[in-house]
Amino acid sequence: MEMTFRWFGSKYDSITLEQIRQIPGVRGVITTLYGSTPGEAWSADEVNALKAEVEKAGLKISGIESVNIHDDIKTGAPTRDMYIENYIKTLEVLGKAGIKMVCYNFMPVFDWTRSDLAKKRPDGSTVLAYDQSVIDKINPETMFASLDKKSNGFVLPGWEPERMARIKELFEAYKPVTKEKLFDNLVYFLKAIMPVCDKYDIDMAIHPDDPAWPVFDLPRIITNEEQIVKMLKAVDNKHNGLTFCTGSLGTNPKNDLCGIIRAAKGRIHFAHVRNLYHEAPGKFEEAAHLSADGSFDMYAIMKTLHDTGFDGIIRPDHGRTIWGEVSMPGYGLYDRALGAAYLNGLWEAIEKS
Repeated sequence: MEMTFRWFGSKYDSITLEQIRQIPGVRGVITTLYGSTPGEAWSADEVNALKAEVEKAGLKISGIESVNIHDDIKTGAPTRDMYIENYIKTLEVLGKAGIKMVCYNFMPVFDWTRSDLAKKRPDGSTVLAYDQSVIDKINPETMFASLDKKSNGFVLPGWEPERMARIKELFEAYKPVTKEKLFDNLVYFLKAIMPVCDKYDIDMAIHPDDPAWPVFDLPRIITNEEQIVKMLKAVDNKHNGLTFCTGSLGTNPKNDLCGIIRAAKGRIHFAHVRNLYHEAPGKFEEAAHLSADGSFDMYAIMKTLHDTGFDGIIRPDHGRTIWGEVSMPGYGLYDRALGAAYLNGLWEAIEKS
């Protein structure tokens, strides 16, 4: 198991590589070219400069999250092959740089959805939260403005201003895209990129939809065990795998998280492990990683990963905002560092027992 930490780059993140290097057990970062736009081919110069910056700080790039997929690929537009070709060029650049894991998602319009970026908890911390009754009253075309007010001045991943400026256009583009069509477009994309993944031994790790149900009538296709197994079988290549995200899959309390780990055994290339607290159906808030602070049995999750032979990349996921920190919501230093230490402690105890 390789413990890592997400880092958005020196131009975008409040956290430095030097700080990450001091978290016990963390030796790598999960990063990206955060200023890039979906559909463009990444240059070798940019990737190598990012790699050199990380390595100079005594760390390594363990994986990329994300190489975002252009909407024309997701909708199956006539131009999709051009954007897939650009994606293949990016994978070639990453492969030549020795970067072997890419986390991505296939969610329409919104990469993730929350109704509040700073819900105050009884301990005084603030967290990301979701309330379906609030979402139902929101006009998706104005949602970005309301979230942007609580972003602390940071660019939110998946909610980039230039993308949100096209939101009406994006909703129109997805109108004819059914759940079945979206899945077919995912399979088309994966089959097209598998040869370059085979050549450079790159693992593609799809991130589950967040939350795990349709939002604003947009289709969702990676929300439960059945859909994950269907995706893995549709492109039965070892490089086509899963980002096992407890926080996304766990938004639906009906999902058996440990059962999903077992069902995807050998195809989990990346794990996001965090906790949620379920208040009611369709209403949850994020929590500290500690089992007792939320609704998940974190020990059982880590033990199932261990017992099924998981030896891949893992990171703590969204943390609370604590101790007066000002950061990108969900991506502060302090609580995620506590999460990394906690998950490492669980893993050590499981191995020694």
